[in-house]
Amino acid sequence: MTPWLTVVGIGEDGFSGLGKQARRALLSASRIFGSPRQLALLPRCVVGERSHWPSPFSLAPVLALRGEPVCVLASGDPMFYGVGASLARQVPAEELHVLSMPSSCALAAARLGWPLQEVQVVSVVARPLAALNAHLYSGMRLLVLSNDGQSPAAVARQLCERGFGPSRLHVLEHLGGAEERHLRGTAEDWPHARTADLNVIAIDCQAAIDTPRLSPVTGLPDSAFRHDGQLTKRDVRAITLARLAPQPGELLWDVGAGCGSIGIEWMRAHPSCRTLAIEADEGRQGHIEYNRDALGVPGLQLVRGKAPQALADLERPDAIFIGGGVTREGVLPFCWERLRPGGRLVANAVTLQSELALANFREAHGGELTRIHVAHAQPLGNFDTWRQALPITLLDVVKPLDA
Repeated sequence: MTPWLTVVGIGEDGFSGLGKQARRALLSASRIFGSPRQLALLPRCVVGERSHWPSPFSLAPVLALRGEPVCVLASGDPMFYGVGASLARQVPAEELHVLSMPSSCALAAARLGWPLQEVQVVSVVARPLAALNAHLYSGMRLLVLSNDGQSPAAVARQLCERGFGPSRLHVLEHLGGAEERHLRGTAEDWPHARTADLNVIAIDCQAAIDTPRLSPVTGLPDSAFRHDGQLTKRDVRAITLARLAPQPGELLWDVGAGCGSIGIEWMRAHPSCRTLAIEADEGRQGHIEYNRDALGVPGLQLVRGKAPQALADLERPDAIFIGGGVTREGVLPFCWERLRPGGRLVANAVTLQSELALANFREAHGGELTRIHVAHAQPLGNFDTWRQALPITLLDVVKPLDA
């Protein structure tokens, strides 16, 4: 089938910077969709009807013209955080022709002399700035796709709040165009309250001396979380997450989430991991909301309610962690029934009653029980001795594929 839909990546240099294929597609299109800025880059010789994207944004007007010669304008590379990727999910590949230009990140890396494969790209276009926090490590280089002209100053404040005030910032405006400009400074001394709306932010991350070290490996220090004592402690948390074994794109139910530590570290394992954190206590719900933003996973979804009632209409998970409430009637059976075949269920118990519930569940469904003992050296007079934390019983069970 001859493609009816052409997505044209257009740069700041406009129509004159396009190749022959892109120009030909635009000249022969009956309808052209794009933002007002993009459409204004087209000369008068492009006679197709020009249509702005609807608000709220929708692809429906494009999809309704299937079979007509239609063009869609996109900034730079349409398949890189662009409308081309959205269209490709709904239009068969044989009906779609994508003509790319260099992305803003490719241009920024070229201007800075940064090898693009060594840079982490983060988008804050219509996304929370808190997503940046998961990528803040000394020596890390970030390219941030900016939402507007206020984003650079907001990013600078965010860096200072997270202890990364010494980081070097570059703001590159109107890349590839006649108005291109390069602004420089540190986050703690950033002088520009506003920049051009069309910009990319480059960050050479540098932590202040006293900034806590937060590793991407599971087992963050307990001090990284705001909590009321309802917290899966660091060593047990690392063991628990190793058993949950997060993989890209998987969904976790964190049941009785407390401060959300398990679900948060699950999502930090990979950007595509997702968590539904179920918590009934209002105070702990506030801790979860604070922790998810502070630790860079604002996409964690808080479910306000008590299991099993709050679980009824939730998407089926790939893994479930039960940190509290294993003795509550119906929690374990309901979680097991909703878990996807091949999924993992991990539950922790401290009391005799909750241990018994896990032992009975293991008798019915198999799995492995592990006893975790952790002791810490603490002062005893002029000496030190071991202080034993409460032992934890951990159940780890995989649901059969034919269940």
